[in-house]
Amino acid sequence: MTEFKNVTAVKKANIFFNGNVTSRTIILENGSKKTLGIMLPGEYEFNTSAPEVMDIMSGELDLLLNGEQHWRSIKGGESFNVPENSSFKVKVKSLTDYCCSFG
Repeated sequence: MTEFKNVTAVKKANIFFNGNVTSRTIILENGSKKTLGIMLPGEYEFNTSAPEVMDIMSGELDLLLNGEQHWRSIKGGESFNVPENSSFKVKVKSLTDYCCSFG
């Protein structure tokens, strides 16, 4: 899917890590939420309360899910799942465009 129709966009940006990771929240007609964002190169750790699906639109990063021992390489066009009440680390290698789906 390359676009979302009939959504509500939250005006306020989500800004993390001194502006190196930013996103905007959209709410779909069915009430589900997604964030559309950009990550600049760097290393970041995120915590989750709900399950997430991260679709990487473009860019490249290394991923370490909580409880795993080995980093995985993720590129544009790939995605990964994060369980609820968990965390994950990323080493962003190049400017990364992402879509995060919650629940």
